Amino acid sequence: MKNKYYWFLINILCCHLITQAQSSLPESSVTSALLSKPSTNNASVFIIGNIYIEGNKRTKPYIIERELPFKRGDSLMLPVLVQGFETSRRQLMNTTLFNEAVVALKAFRGYYVDIIISVKERWYIFPIPYLKPVDRNLTEWATQGLGFDRLNYGFKFTYYNFTGRNDKLKLWLITGYTKQIQFQYEQPYSDKNLKHGYKVGLLYSFNKEVNYQTISNQQHFIDTLSGIKRWNASLEYTYRPKLRTIHSLRVGFIQQQVDSQILTLNPKYFNTIQNKISYPEISYSLNYANVDYIPFPLTGLSGEISLLKRGFNSDVSMWQLGTKVHRGWRVAPKTFFGLQAFGMLRVPFDQPFINQRMLGYADLYLRGLEKYVIDGVAATLVRQTLRYELFNFYVPTFIKSRSHDEVPFRIYPKVFFDYGYVYNKYFTNNSLVNRPLYSAGLGIDIVSFYDFILRFDYSFNQLGQNGLFLHLKNEF
Repeated sequence: MKNKYYWFLINILCCHLITQAQSSLPESSVTSALLSKPSTNNASVFIIGNIYIEGNKRTKPYIIERELPFKRGDSLMLPVLVQGFETSRRQLMNTTLFNEAVVALKAFRGYYVDIIISVKERWYIFPIPYLKPVDRNLTEWATQGLGFDRLNYGFKFTYYNFTGRNDKLKLWLITGYTKQIQFQYEQPYSDKNLKHGYKVGLLYSFNKEVNYQTISNQQHFIDTLSGIKRWNASLEYTYRPKLRTIHSLRVGFIQQQVDSQILTLNPKYFNTIQNKISYPEISYSLNYANVDYIPFPLTGLSGEISLLKRGFNSDVSMWQLGTKVHRGWRVAPKTFFGLQAFGMLRVPFDQPFINQRMLGYADLYLRGLEKYVIDGVAATLVRQTLRYELFNFYVPTFIKSRSHDEVPFRIYPKVFFDYGYVYNKYFTNNSLVNRPLYSAGLGIDIVSFYDFILRFDYSFNQLGQNGLFLHLKNEF
């Protein structure tokens, strides 16, 4: 019996060192290291005893325990327990509540094991001034002349982890190019079982300048007297039965009103003679995430499938089916290959201009074609990226803080290749629709804490163009 305990101590020591290293080895390496021990030890079953948590000044302990693949009283074989330590660390970091999380053995009492969880919490309150170009990216802002009239500015108040239950309160007051008032509250765990949640949001926005048409793969704008006004109210229900899967059901009501001259310039803008439309929306989405770090995944699998119904009358009626998948592999030491795939279908095909936005908007674009937008009702996008971790270091902040005494930096040179296709049955006067699209290039990703990601991409596209593009967010 004593020999069994000695083997247990050796394995737990290995487990603790591996966990402290924080994913320097893949899960398969951790597991194989334990399985190499004698089978008598690996067949032993241990019972989860006490779970101690330290460093959580704001976060409720049961919110942290919600992310663990085990609970008090569970009986686990040693390799499963060790793998559970790494899974726990990943899950805790993927909440984006912490700068650091360590899960390790604290002590054992016979066949009972006690576990220690140490976290470093982020700052959660961000009352900050807001200044941002309204254009799709910095390159597009430069194309528009870098004008101050194309800036949004104001005040954003965001309170993450508002009550310590990983909830979020958001209040934005924005003026400048866009007048915007937004309120949103998100509570992912509203019941005692921590499986059911909700999100409520209200939005009002106003723009004098209106994107009324896409010509030669470029957005065209016009200044108007009454501009475009938008009201949006939504309520969302979420269900998270276990660790990695989230179901969401959202209902919303949207009203849009545009200057009447827009309908003269583009009769298909709303697909109706009315310059004001109102419609409900109902959507369902299923999200799955089993990756090393959601904001910047290098290994693992994540995906989403969604179904949306917009409007229920002849003026506004659309079904939308969307899918998104990301798969990452460690192909060599410090070398990672990522594959992203996106698809979307909207029916019927005869949709108004406001429902035609596809590639080139938000984070759906080919790297190297950032200057262009491609409208349509069906699209696919595939991105392939090979990254190498060149540097991984910390810079001291000289702040007397347990959680913010240093700033981490990771630097990844990369090469990439993208493919895309957009189908458009009616708006065929843009040269990039209904044809395969290709781009490739190389670049550098700089990753730091608070999910800060700075990307430099030098890209080439099939039009014979090339250039350097700067992005302040990830492409995931």
